[in-house]
Amino acid sequence: MHEMLRKGIDCHNARHISFGLGDSTTPFLSLYPLQQHQRSCNIQKDKLLWELEFKVLLIWCFGPCWILLQNSYFSLDQLGFNKVYKRRERLFYPAPMAGLNFEATYTDNHDILKIFAAEGVEFLLSCEGKVHVSECNGKIICLYFSANWCRPCRAFIPRLVELYETLGKRRINLEVIFISFDRDEDGFKEHFKSMPWLAIPFDVNLHRRLIDRYRVDRIPSFVPLCSDGITVEEDLVGYIEDYGADAFPFTRKRLEELKAIDERKREDANLEELLGHEGRNFLISGDDRKVPISELAGKTIGLYFCAYWSPPCCTFTVQLTDAYNNLKAAKGDCFEIVLISTDRDLKEFNVNKSSMPWLAVPYEERTRHDLRRIFGIKGIPALVLIGPDGKVISVNGKFMVSSYGAEAFPFTESRIRDLEAALIKEGEALPQQVEDVNHEHILKLDMAKAYVCDSCKKHGKFWTFSCDVCDYDLHPSCLEKVEKD
Repeated sequence: MHEMLRKGIDCHNARHISFGLGDSTTPFLSLYPLQQHQRSCNIQKDKLLWELEFKVLLIWCFGPCWILLQNSYFSLDQLGFNKVYKRRERLFYPAPMAGLNFEATYTDNHDILKIFAAEGVEFLLSCEGKVHVSECNGKIICLYFSANWCRPCRAFIPRLVELYETLGKRRINLEVIFISFDRDEDGFKEHFKSMPWLAIPFDVNLHRRLIDRYRVDRIPSFVPLCSDGITVEEDLVGYIEDYGADAFPFTRKRLEELKAIDERKREDANLEELLGHEGRNFLISGDDRKVPISELAGKTIGLYFCAYWSPPCCTFTVQLTDAYNNLKAAKGDCFEIVLISTDRDLKEFNVNKSSMPWLAVPYEERTRHDLRRIFGIKGIPALVLIGPDGKVISVNGKFMVSSYGAEAFPFTESRIRDLEAALIKEGEALPQQVEDVNHEHILKLDMAKAYVCDSCKKHGKFWTFSCDVCDYDLHPSCLEKVEKD
């Protein structure tokens, strides 16, 4: 180990570095970022200089190596390395399964069985023991490459289990075979405990040959053995996280169908289709009453993406509640909000829901994740506004409400233009600077997103008279001008 360290690596200002050995010839290296400015790569035959979000010099001396850089994985050989993979962040509407055209031709099933035969693999492992490889005959085979030491792999397992069990209930004859990236058998066994499918017995050399054959350069990787299957480079794992079992049969055509369905729902929202789920046509209130989705017809709807644990969400929820209550009092039931929770667990969701005067999508369903994907929600809080005609008005409702409150209703572009024009006209009617009897300095006209008036102590926004010398703000309506002789 010390010899490997002496020959193999020199780190500059490393904050964290760890090694693990899969066997006597395969080192494993884990690094955390050191610097975030240099982004360059220079490859030579006998050394790799890598400066992507950290500064480190790795001298390549022997054998194949797997390198983990946060959530990035690199496979190197003696001549350099394969391509870099860095997992993209994903934010999580079920598509109909009836009438699916299974155009995918699963031609490689027998090939994998021939490979097993050539490698002397007579049986696979299941949670109940050994299974003869012939059990795979006639089944749709998918290979799952993963490792127990890989956190993204462990996080993906529940998604894949859900897919596997859902397709099983639909009587789709699918089998998944786990191929391990683990460096020791204990890690392999621990990882396999969480899987209901089959696995190739632990054999580092066999695993490497299969990894090379299927060109796997990242984990987790899910490889369907079909002619039109989505490749490793196209990231089927991401599509499974986004669409679940609806991603089956894992073809490019199916992916394009799912994207088209999302676009249709985004452009012309049918509320019952958008907010409902299999067997559910209602939303729930803060006190757990079931409210039919049909009662939302003809209203302006706000889809509110938020979480109880988020301070920005807590702040905006106060503003949104104020606007919601004002609209209810002034215009009746013309506007309704639906909570789309991003809470971490059901307990947080229940606390969040009970504190709000509007409706919510149930926590237990994928509908919440599907809505985030359909509307491209990348951060919270977010407010998507849908008009009475089912058309999306805006995905930036947060700006409208935080800026203009209930006055922004019905949240159309023309209404916002009218408010902006009225604001400009109001400012033109105010003096550029004034003197107030309660303040010693000259006050200048300014605009602020939010402030507290030092005279009436109430919150204000937009036009204010401010002091350049001290922290003093005044509502224009609170001004008491100095009378000059």
